[in-house]
Formats: sequence, C-alpha cells, structure tokens
Amino acid sequence: MRFVHISDNHLGFRQFGLFERENDFYDVFDRAVEEIIKERPDFVIHSGDLFEASRPPTRALLLVQRSFSRLKDENIPVYAIPGNHDTIMRKNTYPPQILYEMFGLKLISKKNPFYIHDGVFIGGSPYVSKYYSKSLKERIKFLEERSKDYGKRILVLHQAIDKYLPYEFELKIGDLPRCFDYYALGHIHNRIIDDFGRGRLAYPGSTEIWRIDELKNYRKKGKGFYLVDLDGDLPDVQGVNLEMSRDVIEKNIEFSEFEEEIEKLKRSIEEMETMPMLYLTVKGDFERSFVHKKLIDALSNISLHIRVNYDLEDDIEGGEYYKSSEGSLSIKDMIKMYYGEEKKEYSTFALSLFDLLSSNKIEDAKELTEKFYHIGKPRPSGRG
Repeated sequence: MRFVHISDNHLGFRQFGLFERENDFYDVFDRAVEEIIKERPDFVIHSGDLFEASRPPTRALLLVQRSFSRLKDENIPVYAIPGNHDTIMRKNTYPPQILYEMFGLKLISKKNPFYIHDGVFIGGSPYVSKYYSKSLKERIKFLEERSKDYGKRILVLHQAIDKYLPYEFELKIGDLPRCFDYYALGHIHNRIIDDFGRGRLAYPGSTEIWRIDELKNYRKKGKGFYLVDLDGDLPDVQGVNLEMSRDVIEKNIEFSEFEEEIEKLKRSIEEMETMPMLYLTVKGDFERSFVHKKLIDALSNISLHIRVNYDLEDDIEGGEYYKSSEGSLSIKDMIKMYYGEEKKEYSTFALSLFDLLSSNKIEDAKELTEKFYHIGKPRPSGRG
C-alpha cells in the first residue's frame, strides 16, 4: 500500500503582489500532479492549506478542479483537510475543498472525521487554533478509539507541534496518541520526518518557497511531497523533489567588497533562464541611498524582485550595528513580548486574532473576539 502525502500549496498566493509569483505556485502544483500520476499511488493525503485563502481566485479553483479530475481518471482518490488559510471558522460554512467531492476528493471534517481505504484507517481534523485546543484533543482521542480495530492507521492534522515549532504551536508532542502508523501533518513549511510511537511523523513542507526562512531547509532537503509505503513494520517515507520555477537568492555582502560582489551576482543571474527573487543584506559603513541606487541600477532589470536589509555600522557607538531591515522582530514576537508568560491566555488570543485578520477573515475574527470576551453571555468569575 503506497500513498502520497502533500501539503501547503497555498494556491492563489501572490507574493509581494507579483503575478509571476502566483503563477510559480500554480506551476509547481501542476508538476506535483504530474509526478503523482507517474508514481501511481493508491491514494493521496493532503494535510491542509491547498489554497492561500478561504476564497481563492477563480484560476486557483479551476486549476485544482482540472488536477483532481485527472487524479480521479487515474483512480487515485484524495483525502484532505482544510488548513488555517483555507478554513472558514464560522458555523454552517464550508471550505473551498468541498467543491471537489465530485472529482474524487474525500473531505475529512467534523461530519466525516475518518474514512477506510482498503482496510487502512484515515482519520483527522481540520485546522484548530490554539485557543480551541481542548476540542482538538477530544477529536484526536475519538479517532484513537475508532481506529483501534484497524491494522494500519493514519492521523491527518494541520497543526504545529511544540517539538518542531516551539514558539507557535497548537499541540504538544505528548498530546498525540502513539498508536498510529503514520502522522500526516501540515502547517510547518519545512520538511520533517521523525520516528514517533509505533510509526513515523512527517511534515512534507510547502511545495513552493512561501517565506524566506524556508530557504535553508529547501537547500538541504528540497521541496515537493512524500511517497509513503505502508507495507513494512515501519512506514518507508521517500521525498519526491519538485523543481522550482525560479531561483531564490539570499546573500550577505560586505560593503568593502560591494562592487565586486554585485558584478559576480549580476553575471550569475544573467545565466539563469528566469528572473530570480533576491534577498540581500549589505553590511558596513555606507550611505544607504548610494547602495540602494547601485543595486537598482545593476539588478532591477534582471531580477523579479529585490528585498534589501541594510546593516549599518555605527562608528560613534563603537561598532554596534543598526538593523534597518523590514523588521528583524515580527509582530508575533512583539505580541509575545508584550504579554509575557503571565498573560499567556491574552497572548494566544491576540496571535489567533492577528492570524485571522491577516487572512481577511473578518467574521471569524469577530466571532473569536466575542467568545473571548463573552460578549452577550455572562462573564465567568475569576477572569481579570
């Protein structure tokens, strides 16, 4: 029994407002479907964030319809959960994935928390924010009980685990039951394979570079999906790599070598088939406007997008550095610092609210706020 585990395609994501980057995410998904068909798996598991948002652009919807129709024609069913990006948290609403049930997609949901595929138990839950982690743990416990009579068991979740993302997790590793053969996880964009309980725990990662901090893991482990063989005592998990549509270059440049390094970078880019994304950090004692103009003149016509951090040396302060990047401290970091450990409940609420508002989920944000502050309900005693 072989299956594909894929996640976090974020279709419809237009990085920095660039149509070309939106197309890159579509192109790599197309390549993923081609590779899946070549591998001829028994089924596919998708562990969330197929789309960037719960209301994807029409092109993203049509691409997925065509792709799932092809998989259905090849008798390859897809078992999927919504992630935090494509989940609608209001009651009596449906994620966009439900549109594809007629094309062979089997949606894992509260209503249908598990399926049986040729004797294999496939159960899971859509994404649940940390604020509602108690209900998530109850769902996992239910799946543990319902799966116990099956020889092979798969748990599908779109959650961060504390062991792998210590500062932004919804579950602790100890919250997972140890009885499943394969833990098909999504949400973390880096590739991870770990032994856990009687089986393997895996994040296949995103299929494209959604954020620059994924670049190091991509260079080491690639991006794509996992091909999993369940026939042995322990699942065999193999990575299938997908070619990216364009290079993403991250480079530190000392100002003392600025002219030489820019020339070398320019020659390298001119040999590429597509224009790359550039993330540059310039360090030293220099006039920011001078460096900015030099970079734009040399690289703007041969690069799709340039992001520059200026690391300026301050001689007056004895060599200390001023970071003028787009924010070395993120908004989420500042929220955590503001509330601290003493007010963790408020920190969790603020982070969940930030995620919803960032995804333009206004109604979900209102519902979360009303529940947190018990608007329209008696306020429980003991809350400060």
